[in-house]
Amino acid sequence: MLQVISVWVRDPRIQKNDFWHAYIDYEVCLHTDSVCFTKKLSRVRRRYSEFVWLRQKLQENSMLMVKLPELPPKNPFFSMNNAQQIAERMKGLQMFLEQILQNPLLLSDSCLHLFLQSQLSVSSMQACATGRTSYSVAQAVQRCGLRKFHSEGDLHKNLDTSCDSD
Repeated sequence: MLQVISVWVRDPRIQKNDFWHAYIDYEVCLHTDSVCFTKKLSRVRRRYSEFVWLRQKLQENSMLMVKLPELPPKNPFFSMNNAQQIAERMKGLQMFLEQILQNPLLLSDSCLHLFLQSQLSVSSMQACATGRTSYSVAQAVQRCGLRKFHSEGDLHKNLDTSCDSD
């Protein structure tokens, strides 16, 4: 039976640390019936530097047995006010994740699961993946976005409104 793993990168938002420092993060939605994932629906926000971290970790953990797709290039002239640049980066990030999720070897990687299904920071994901936290990867994933659905219909309604491919 073919298992479906769908991922969307959408909803870019500018986040300001202070007057001088800002970044864009993106909503990453995952919808799957794959046995590789405990949660069948998840939604997290990630920034470009976290995608860079994920690619580095996947490369290390696969011990160079897998040729990973490239991320969209870091552009020194990237502007948060340029909608076309933001859209191109978002498309490139989505293509990266789609290709990653097609590789069975990578689907068992703890860093991938934490990246897609937890709100942990890079340092917390790193600590969790290496067993240096009081919680497991599965516990971190289950804690993310805990929301009760009253019925299967509520689940699909939420999916349709929050993680559509537009």
